[in-house]
Amino acid sequence: MITAAREQTMRAATERRPAWLLGELRAPAELGLFLGAFPLLHAAPRGRSRPVLVLPGFVAGDSSTLPLRALLGRLGHQPLSWGLGTNLGPTAETISGIVRRLHEAAEQAAEPVVLVGWSLGGIYARALAQWHPELVDQVITLGSPFNIGRTEPTSLDPVWTVLGRWQRFVGHRGQLELDAVPCPSTALFTRTDGVVAWESCRQTEHTTAENIEVRGSHCGLGVNVAVAYAVADRVARESCNWRSFAPPSLLRPLYPGLATPSDLPCVS
Repeated sequence: MITAAREQTMRAATERRPAWLLGELRAPAELGLFLGAFPLLHAAPRGRSRPVLVLPGFVAGDSSTLPLRALLGRLGHQPLSWGLGTNLGPTAETISGIVRRLHEAAEQAAEPVVLVGWSLGGIYARALAQWHPELVDQVITLGSPFNIGRTEPTSLDPVWTVLGRWQRFVGHRGQLELDAVPCPSTALFTRTDGVVAWESCRQTEHTTAENIEVRGSHCGLGVNVAVAYAVADRVARESCNWRSFAPPSLLRPLYPGLATPSDLPCVS
């Protein structure tokens, strides 16, 4: 029996719609800005060298995550591609492939892996953290609608429907409970997301779970300067010494949701 509260939540999820579809045309400009700022991003926090598995979004592949992986490599980390071609959705082959890739990455590095997932890739990342917590040190998602409702609309619904019938997706959207993961997690999102509703990209905050708002488009998140700095900062901070994101004062305007500097862990 569906409670009144649950029914209200489902109705609200159905009404949420991405409202900035034309804003996605900003993505090429964001790439240009990223390339221009690449030398400056070398000043981002480094920490010790760590394995980082980067998962692409829906209908994207490893080429889309190349700029971010290049930056992580320059900062001394071990960025890993997912190596499964184009991400055509959660097929049985894809799910088994990312599980295998995670095991290989952790075994090769002899330590848990940091997972960075863009859009659908972030949904995979949070699921992997739940399924294999011993292999995952931290999860970072970029515009990933892991709290999406079963009937919540997105701008890619027509493509998702066609591929879902052709590829036979495993499970249904909104079926998984991914709000909580058993490791530190950071959810980056933009209120001007033109592909998914930004509300579905946020998690319930607590001492090891935070949300970071940036300015930009959904399709440009992987090359967004603010995202790149935040990802570098998070990767540099190991789970045993994790605390909420606190950028330098000079960069604070890039993060509209952060009001005042703080070195304290995020709290609910």
